[in-house]
Amino acid sequence: MSDIFDEVDEEVRRERLKKLWDRYGYLMVALAVLLVVGVGAWQGYEKWQAKKSAEFGAQFTAAAILSEQGKHEEAEKAFARIAAEGTSGYRVLASLREAAQLAERDPKAAVAAYDDIAAKNAGGQLLRDFAAVRAAMLLVDTAPFSELAHRLEPLAQSDAPFRHSARELLAFAAWKAGDMAAVRKWSQLVREDSESPSSLRERVDILLALAGENGKG
Repeated sequence: MSDIFDEVDEEVRRERLKKLWDRYGYLMVALAVLLVVGVGAWQGYEKWQAKKSAEFGAQFTAAAILSEQGKHEEAEKAFARIAAEGTSGYRVLASLREAAQLAERDPKAAVAAYDDIAAKNAGGQLLRDFAAVRAAMLLVDTAPFSELAHRLEPLAQSDAPFRHSARELLAFAAWKAGDMAAVRKWSQLVREDSESPSSLRERVDILLALAGENGKG
């Protein structure tokens, strides 16, 4: 008797499946086709990206070699092309190298280039901070201390990745400006930070000595 009920249940299930297929079968087929097409398109995109990354990687290396050979203008143009046309990672790196090459002939334009990188969201906070420090390095001999303080103080905080460079630049700029209180402030932060490189500690001690302070105190 149970076999009869099983056969009936099976027939009911088949009838329900048939109705579902009649109603939604075309959707299932369409979804299957879209899935296959989507996977194929994604794999194609990944291969294309890998190919483009390899191409721009080779171009980046060639531009770096030009820079090492002292061909700064050619290197600048090569990095500019990568910055404009390259994949996202290479665009940011090439922009930084382009600015570095530009500094060889036009420091003011290089500062503007670094400032532009620092203002953008591309590349993440680390690269933006690096660009900001590089701009300050170019300005340290010419800009007033107030401008350098405005640029560098946010980068000199205890959790900032480039705080050591920022603090050294601030101490040096303060010394040039004759602001001995600021020299002591930033030098002391260098000396109190357990992660400050020993070479940096030595340089601020020299700076303090030049400022008439006891660097070893």
